[in-house]
Amino acid sequence: MLFTTEEVAQGLAARMKQLRLARDWKRDTLAERAGISAGTVKRFEATGQIALDNLLKLALALGCLEQFEAVFTPPPARTLAELEQRDQAPARQRGRR
Repeated sequence: MLFTTEEVAQGLAARMKQLRLARDWKRDTLAERAGISAGTVKRFEATGQIALDNLLKLALALGCLEQFEAVFTPPPARTLAELEQRDQAPARQRGRR
């Protein structure tokens, strides 16, 4: 199942709004607890657009920050050879130009 970035952003915004409403918080309450403006919360709920640091602040205020730990983690190795290859491959410090 493939999604566009806009669909993922709207889904995040909708789930965040559901959590806010389940706690019976106004936008102002969530904004204050997250340390961001109420306008940022309103824009996020309406458009799905938000800066990463503000998204993480919202997640922290709602008790969901730990869910971001799994983002960009490599998938588990499927074979022993794949696991050995990961252990032997040196970590690149910089990309190529």
